[in-house]
Amino acid sequence: MKYPIYAYTSEDQLMLYEFTSIGPKGNVKKIVEYSVTSIENVYNLAFGDYDEKIDGINDKSVTNNGDSPKVLATVASTVYSFTGRYPQAWIHATGSTAVRTRLYRMGITNNIAAILEDFRVYGLKGEMWEDFLIGEDYEAFLITRKNK
Repeated sequence: MKYPIYAYTSEDQLMLYEFTSIGPKGNVKKIVEYSVTSIENVYNLAFGDYDEKIDGINDKSVTNNGDSPKVLATVASTVYSFTGRYPQAWIHATGSTAVRTRLYRMGITNNIAAILEDFRVYGLKGEMWEDFLIGEDYEAFLITRKNK
């Protein structure tokens, strides 16, 4: 992707990333977390604002900090970092709401040529995974790095 990103930090295993969104609503700490699932080599990508009350991700908060392209590019950058460390990983992602899932679909659509250079992308329709197609609605996404 050819967008600016925020600098981020991560712990040694590259499962948790932190960065700060900067905009009119102030500085907002964001978290990207990769977690194991019950399926081998499939990891869930969770993303949202850091919530001090729960000491974790609030994936329902709406920041409206005017920097969503930069925030999404930063999240995408963590996918490159994570799959650089775990090249066989499959990353499962979905929004916490239908609106957020649509936002993620639009982000993938707008950057599909660059994404497909390095990754295979699938969308979930009902109970079937299919190659990601522009213009289709999906319930979730599955991404894996191409073997080069």
